[in-house]
Amino acid sequence: MTAGETLLAEPDAVGAGPKEDRHFVTALARGLAVLACFGPGRTSLANHDIAEACGLPRSTVSRLTYTLTKLGYLQHEPELGRYRLGTATIALSSAALGGLDVRAIARPVLRAVAEAANASVGLGVRDRLSMRYVDCQRGPAAISLNLDTGSRISLARSAMGRAYVAVCPDRERASLYEDLEALDPVAWPALRAGLDRAVGEHREIGCCTSFGEWQETVCAIAVGFHPGGGLPPMAVNCGAPTVITDARFLLDMARPKLIEAVRSLDGVMGA
Repeated sequence: MTAGETLLAEPDAVGAGPKEDRHFVTALARGLAVLACFGPGRTSLANHDIAEACGLPRSTVSRLTYTLTKLGYLQHEPELGRYRLGTATIALSSAALGGLDVRAIARPVLRAVAEAANASVGLGVRDRLSMRYVDCQRGPAAISLNLDTGSRISLARSAMGRAYVAVCPDRERASLYEDLEALDPVAWPALRAGLDRAVGEHREIGCCTSFGEWQETVCAIAVGFHPGGGLPPMAVNCGAPTVITDARFLLDMARPKLIEAVRSLDGVMGA
């Protein structure tokens, strides 16, 4: 049994990158944005769904989906007028996950925390303006978060995303802030306050928190780290529906275990 439907992360700006960068290929960025629309709960999409998600004209999306279908990255379902991810994406995802050896090292560590905290524990990386789960372990609770490998969640509102921001380089953080503000200027002041608070939390108590800010019925904490080996920063979260856990339990009982676990992963891939 699962509780808490996976909410979509904030939509990323299509072609998010330096607008005046002559090296930036907008058409390629748009094609990749189309592929990024698919995920858990969004396995089959029509052109109008993709156009809405990407903020692109439907005529542009139609050309992109046609091209991606020809290349095998999408599969067209003519009877439904919808698209699914094609087999060519399997090679990309397998190669990407296969290169993350840190997953195999982290898995028993994540599992131990999940069992001790009776919660879901995930390993995540940044995916533009969201976080992407690359591994997930669950405790013995009958009710758990509806998240798994490949799930995409909010960067600004989730504990995992905040922990990433807390440990990423200052220049990257400044760029992220600019992109998030451009994406939603109205919501930005509140998001900025939450992120700034999270950076302070990570420094002072060793983790970031999100108690009902990503989803009202979810409590979570997270710790960011640098795996080394040329890999970007990553984050490990620990969370559960509020019906089985609360902020106090996570901070008092789960936090020390999570911090100790993540410390064992810091720099694990070497220089």
